[in-house]
Amino acid sequence: MTELQPLDTGFIELEDADPRVSLGIAVVAIMAGEPPPRHRLAETLNRRLSAVPRLRQRVRRTPLDLTAPVWEDDPRFDIAHHLRWTALPSPADETTLWELVAAEIEERLDRDRPLWSCTVVEGLAGDRWALLMKAHHSLVDGVSGVGVFEKLCDPWPAATPSDAPAVRRERRRPGISRMLTLPMAVPGAVLGTVRSLVPVGAAVVGPGPESSLNGPIGHQRRYVAVRLPLRSVREIGSAYEVTVNDVVLAVLAAGYRELLLRRGEETGAPGLRILVPVSMRAEHAKYVMDNRVSAVLPYLPVDRADPVERLRTVHQRMRHEKSGGAAGAEHTVLGLAHLLPFAAVAWTLRAVARFPQRGVAALATNVPGPRHQLGLDGRPVLELLPAVPIAMRLRTAIAILSYHDQLVFGITGDYDTTPDIETLAEGIQRAISELADRAG
Repeated sequence: MTELQPLDTGFIELEDADPRVSLGIAVVAIMAGEPPPRHRLAETLNRRLSAVPRLRQRVRRTPLDLTAPVWEDDPRFDIAHHLRWTALPSPADETTLWELVAAEIEERLDRDRPLWSCTVVEGLAGDRWALLMKAHHSLVDGVSGVGVFEKLCDPWPAATPSDAPAVRRERRRPGISRMLTLPMAVPGAVLGTVRSLVPVGAAVVGPGPESSLNGPIGHQRRYVAVRLPLRSVREIGSAYEVTVNDVVLAVLAAGYRELLLRRGEETGAPGLRILVPVSMRAEHAKYVMDNRVSAVLPYLPVDRADPVERLRTVHQRMRHEKSGGAAGAEHTVLGLAHLLPFAAVAWTLRAVARFPQRGVAALATNVPGPRHQLGLDGRPVLELLPAVPIAMRLRTAIAILSYHDQLVFGITGDYDTTPDIETLAEGIQRAISELADRAG
């Protein structure tokens, strides 16, 4: 058995804090042709689970959370509990698929079983079908989630399969000698990070500007995907000497600016504060199933009307955020949490999860996906579409995933308060066209 890390446990606490929240993250693989027969797909997935043993494990908690939860083998594991089939109703177009994705990500995973599911979606227009794989955020982050999906796929003829082995880490409980060093180790390390974390804490605790993007959320979700050519995004970044992530955040700023303007809301300086997860995962740990992320809280310049000025402002702000050390400091504090008694960590996480934050308005996470084409049971994976949950009063969340030659923005919104989610999608598409035109 392996203990959950504090951040992994935090996602369980966050879900427990709000009955309207489901913290499953998902990827939708769209494939050509017809799906394989049920028994054959079940056999294929069951066989490949041997490379990802965590998918056969469930979470076991202890009374009063006196010790950390652990992953334990499910003695009654049956893949039939995790694999289900459905078909799209007419017209079986993308709008219909988006509605299904929204319904899937709003449904909670069964805590009595391993925290993942696969849904086969038949009858997608254009002679296609889809496989929606969902896993709880306590199980994976974006990078490890994509890595797990790759392990379940075939080595496609044009691909260069990764031979990186799945890594299993055993986490030991603190021994007596380790606990004796606690009074000296924790204060010394924390003092070096507090200065970097003060602005982050102030942003979350502070009231923040009034915005319809932050507030109570319901149970139902909306979903839409935006596709951009990855080559265009890279060429824009090269033309203005900025990163792909800078371009991504700049077009997000344009989308949110358009959304707020249509709602008749202010778009003044300094802009819209968002949460941007930062991966702290080393390349060799790509397939380790846990969370290795920190975060920065930049302002999106929704006050800038000019697309190039928006892009340059994003670049400057992100460079400042990264140099400030907040992401590294937060990661250090998460690491120090292993030294503390778990009960204290659990109670702290529970209190944070119930805190009604008002300083952050949205979440955007950019995950690098496979550069080569994938396949499943002899069928090529045409597209990968990401979907992330919303929580903590954030009424929209966007996952950006690259695959092959495409960059996809998967936008999740609260059903009741984001009926205009298409406006955000259209603003993103329009912004990339404007930047491409300006870059020549």
